[in-house]
Amino acid sequence: QVHLVQSGGGLVQAGGSLRLSCAASERTFSSYASGWFRQAPGKEREFVAAIGWSGSPTYYTNSVKGRFTISRDNAKNTVYLQMNSLKPEDTAVYYCAAHRNIVGSSNTWRPDYWGQGTQVTVSS
Repeated sequence: QVHLVQSGGGLVQAGGSLRLSCAASERTFSSYASGWFRQAPGKEREFVAAIGWSGSPTYYTNSVKGRFTISRDNAKNTVYLQMNSLKPEDTAVYYCAAHRNIVGSSNTWRPDYWGQGTQVTVSS
C-alpha cells in the first residue's frame, strides 16, 4: 500500500508562486506514474498534470501550461508541482495521485493512489 503525503499548500497573492510536494511511503512509487488533480468548490475534479516514472512524458491541462511544472525526484520518492504566475482561478484543493502503469493526460485518468489533499488559495 502506497501512502502519499502532501505539503506546500497555502495562501498566495495573484502572480505569486507555490510548490507542492507529494512524498510516498514506499520506494515502489519511483516506478509509478504520478500527477496532480484539483477540485474547486462546486466544480468537478480536474486533471492538472502528470509525469511518467522516469520524468517523461509530462502532460498538463491547457489552463496551466506555461505556468505550472511537474517534476519528480525518485531518490526522495517525491513528486512536485511548481506553480508560478498563480491566478485566483487556481484556487482549489490539490490532490497528488499515482498509477502503477498509466501516465495521465486528462480527466479520464484513474489513479490507483491518492494523497490527502492540500488547499491552495490565490487572492486577487
